[in-house]
Amino acid sequence: MVVTFADLARFPCFLLVESGCSVIFRIGMHYSGNSNAADLTRRIKTKARELGFIRCGIARAGYLGQEAPRLKRWLDAGMNGEMGYVADGVDMRLDPCKLLVGAKSVICLAHSYFTDKKPSDSTAPKISKYAQGGDYHRILRKKANTLLGYLRQETEEFQAVVEIDSGAALEKAWAACTGVGWVGKNSIILHRDHGSFMFLALVIVDLELEYDSPLTDSCAHCTLCIDACPTGAIVEPHVVDARKCIAYLTIEIKGDLPIDKKGKLDNWIFGCDVCQDVCPWNRKALPHGEPEFDALDELYQMTTADWRNLTRETFNRLFKGTPLARGGFQRLKRNLDFNLLP
Repeated sequence: MVVTFADLARFPCFLLVESGCSVIFRIGMHYSGNSNAADLTRRIKTKARELGFIRCGIARAGYLGQEAPRLKRWLDAGMNGEMGYVADGVDMRLDPCKLLVGAKSVICLAHSYFTDKKPSDSTAPKISKYAQGGDYHRILRKKANTLLGYLRQETEEFQAVVEIDSGAALEKAWAACTGVGWVGKNSIILHRDHGSFMFLALVIVDLELEYDSPLTDSCAHCTLCIDACPTGAIVEPHVVDARKCIAYLTIEIKGDLPIDKKGKLDNWIFGCDVCQDVCPWNRKALPHGEPEFDALDELYQMTTADWRNLTRETFNRLFKGTPLARGGFQRLKRNLDFNLLP
């Protein structure tokens, strides 16, 4: 692969790395010294399940040597489009020890965002499942902090950095290293039992833990995601060209959308789920069960006419506290007009 968006992480469809949002915790507590790495690992995974995470994997912290040439080739090819910041701080993206001095373990947490709710008007403009409910950065950070609070009572003094796809770490690369899933041909993390509709969070700690093994790639000869992409953004297995990706076009571009993409966005106005919707492994995906990820019922009742006449007031009511709020009303209106106007 020339470089996977998956290795950069942010949207379910491609990665993106914003600045900031890494939170360092100094946690000092009593530690009897009797618990070993295996016991602490078991406690972490049990608590993660209690918090609603469907996968928790752990790997030894270290330099992602195999990702370095892939990332370089992808950047050199200009596949990051207008996301120039992706090229900043590459060393930090590849090495968690530069995010936390003395890092020993990377904990990767996966939380489902799958919903089986669908618009009543099948011809209405579409929004990616990940963006329909509450902002996952806030929700996952709260859950990760709760996990750290629990560890504060269980172990010795330690330091931790939380990364929720808005910092420097390559979440999807670590999801593969920790056995949370494998990287699919659409550059998204997949798991046999859970599919790919998963948010990822990393907790980097300077604690020794027990480590998981990567999973076997189970995509085999399937190319459904590649074949289904409306814009041909999956230019080869595991390689997504952001400049062609509907998620990038509808979310990341700040100015006018490229005229050559007119009529090719498949009615998507924020993000895109096509490559996930066609994936056979997502037949097993179950609803996320997290109330904060639920969208307002009104969203699913929106017709094409409602979208065409969308007002700022309705936008604020529907999308307050969601990923769409960050993009703003004007950007969504631009995407609507690009899809609906001749």
